[in-house]
This record gives sequence, C-alpha cells and structure tokens, in this order.
Amino acid sequence: MGNDSSSHRDKVRSFWHRYVEKVHKSGVKPPFDRWMVRRAEQYIAAFPDRKLAEQSPADVDNYLAELGRDTQLKDWQFRQAVDAIRILFELAGVGWLSQVDWSQWRASARRLEPGHATVARDYEEGQAEPSRGAADARTDGLARIRETHSALLDRVIKAIRVRGMAIRTEQTYLHWIARYIAFSEDRSPADLGPLEVGRFLEHLAVERRVSASTQNLALNALVFLYREVLGREDLDFGAFARAKRPRRLPTVLTHAEVTALLGHLDGVHRLMASMLYGTGMRLMECVRLRVQDVDFGYGQILVRNAKGNKDRVVPLPERAQGTLSAHLARVREQHESDLADGYGEVYLPDALARKYPNAAKDWRWQYVFPSGRLARDPRSGAVRRHHLHESALQKAVNRAAREAGITKRVGTHTLRHSFATHVLQAGYDIRTVQELLGHADVSTTMIYTHVLNRGGKGVQSPLDALA
Repeated sequence: MGNDSSSHRDKVRSFWHRYVEKVHKSGVKPPFDRWMVRRAEQYIAAFPDRKLAEQSPADVDNYLAELGRDTQLKDWQFRQAVDAIRILFELAGVGWLSQVDWSQWRASARRLEPGHATVARDYEEGQAEPSRGAADARTDGLARIRETHSALLDRVIKAIRVRGMAIRTEQTYLHWIARYIAFSEDRSPADLGPLEVGRFLEHLAVERRVSASTQNLALNALVFLYREVLGREDLDFGAFARAKRPRRLPTVLTHAEVTALLGHLDGVHRLMASMLYGTGMRLMECVRLRVQDVDFGYGQILVRNAKGNKDRVVPLPERAQGTLSAHLARVREQHESDLADGYGEVYLPDALARKYPNAAKDWRWQYVFPSGRLARDPRSGAVRRHHLHESALQKAVNRAAREAGITKRVGTHTLRHSFATHVLQAGYDIRTVQELLGHADVSTTMIYTHVLNRGGKGVQSPLDALA
C-alpha cells in the first residue's frame, strides 16, 4: 500500500514537472509559472470526481463561462487561466483539444475600456476623462489641458452630439483641439485666430511630418471649433503648408489568398473574417452586429448606424449561414444561462435602455459576437456582456496572413477591399457595389476598378512578347 502511494506521488510530481516545462516553452517565465500551476489546480479542483481524460470540451466551456462572470478578475488573469487550462489538456493528450475555441476565450480577456467608442456616450460630458478618449487621458499634458479648458470642451461635445456625429469623430476632434491649445501655450482658442491655426497646421506637416489625412483631421476639428462652437464663421484660415496627399490604391487579395487566410483562422475569428469578406462590412460594423440584424429568411444582414449614421443591407453568405446559426445557438445558451444567474444585460445605444427598460435583456438585442466575460460598468455598476474587442480579430488576421505566407500588407479592412473588387469582377455594376459598401459618392467606389485593368491598364508587357 505504501509503495502504491509513493508511486502515485511520483506520477503527480512528474506530471507537474512536465507541465511547468510546457509553460516555460510557451514563453511564461518564473515567478509567473507558479500562477499558471495555480490556475490549472483550480480547474482540476472544480472536477474532483473526474479525471482530465474523462472530460469534454463542454466542461471547459462551462468552466470558463462561469469564470467569466467574475467581474473582479482582471484581463490578464482571465487570459492566464485560459492558457493554463489549454496547456493542461495538451499535456493530458485529449483528442478534442481543437474543439475548444481557445482563441475566442483568450480574446474575451480584453474588456471594452470606458472610453471605447461603443460605450463612451454612456458618460455625460464634463464628468471625467473616459468620455473624451482613453488615449488622451494617458498623456499628462493633454489631461491637464482638458481640465483647464473643460468648459470649452464641454461646449464642443454638446455641439457634436446635437448634430449626431460619430463618437470617434468626437474623440478625434477633442484630441486635436487639446493639442492645438497645448501648441498655443495654453491660450484659449477664443483669443487666437487663423494665423495661429496656420502655424499649428504647418508645425504638423513640416516638423511632425504627419500624413495629409492627419493634417486634414486637425483642420476639420479646428474649423468645427471656430465656426460651430465659437460662432466665428467669417474666419478665413488662409494658406499654410499642406502635407502632400498621396494617391494610394487598396490592397486586394486574390481568391486563393483569401482561402489561405481563412484556412489559418479558426473558431469565431474564422467566422468573423468570413463575414467581413462575404459581406463587405467594416470591422466595427461586424463586432457590433445584433441578433435581430441577421435575417436568415431573406439571406441578408441589416447594418445599422454605419458610417455617416446610415443603415444599409448586405448579403448574408450562404456558405456562412450554417456556421453562424450554430454559433448563435451557443450564444443563446450563454445568454439564457446569464439570465438564470441574474445577468443577461447588453449595452443599448441612444438612451434606448430608458425608453425600453426590458430590452437590454431581450435576446434580439444581444451581440452576435459577445465577449466570453461579463463586465461591470465603472459608473452605473451595471453588469453587461459586451461584444468582443475588435483588436482580437485584428491580431488574428495579421497572424493568419503571416502564417499563410501572404506578403501583402493585410488587415481586417483588406477583406472589405477584396469583397468590393471580387464583386466587380463577378460582373455586378458599380452602383450596386456602392450601395453594398455604403459609400456616399460613387467616385469612392471607383477606386476598386483598378484591379480590373489587369497587368497595368490592360497593357501586355513587351517581355511576354519575346520569342
């Protein structure tokens, strides 16, 4: 009996020794490896009567879903738990390891920050930095300017919101106005004029060497400040050194490259990337999709509040419908479990939560691509399940492009460019493509015709004519 006990302890000791070795190979170094062991031990303790080999993917999903309801758990702690459990089952040698969407669980570790464009307008103007952009709050100088000139910036916020402009526009304008004030040695913009604006824009182009689009953003912000907020419509900003605006053609993947890219993605990231390519949606349009916006009957998706605050309809790819339907079934199970535990709320825009108090828990309003974690609002205290953070898909697509050996510069927006080009190649007219993409002007859509002129304006290279 004593020998059996000793042999068991030796096996356990050997197992954890091999586990730590795999943790080290994954890039985790001491003393953080001890936390990985602790996370793995916590998982094992949750199933006291079952061995690892006897467990299933559903056990892992249920455990992580329950862990995701702990709103006190920090992002890195949740990601650490996901990695620890994955390595645990790798070592156990289970055959179903790939059936758990580890990348989706890992992506769920990052919650939406208070200044994120989805939720930023939950906060009233004048309250604190998050409503004005988390990126600026990290810069001490701009944060001080925001505090000193809070009354003016609150007027800017009100003017933007009255006009129904996008939250990202609001954040961008506030950023550039704060930088303009800093450049002007903390003087009030009301005491400045076109001369100071020209100097600031020249500083950006000549000394900071910003792109033409960046300089135009700054100019638009200052024009809005002076004309819409300060009421100085008669101002002529005059001439200043403009950054040169290059004419860039979009990066477009071939059909084979798209296939290779999707082949190096899995789980929810593969589904989301397929939707971007199959519908032409922008990244944020995809992650913000609600269940009610997906129409399987008509085979279409209603994209709400897109760029320019416009709605449009895009096709729902037949090839993605089966996968999407199965995905939504899992999301609904998760939602019903949340409701049973007293949660189940989702963020509602434009004060809809006050107009329809019960809508936040309605299945139709839930996100198609929700996070695996619940998050507590830092102000209201409401516990919600937001959508996946967009950075997760961006990183996954970049990684997949490298693994697929694609030498082009690939991002999530490349899939939208590829959609437009391939639809044109299929023979659809330019106006149809314009509507699918949501472009206000057809000239914007015309840029995708460059690929149709194969080989440089359709010209045959003289090298190909040689005998």
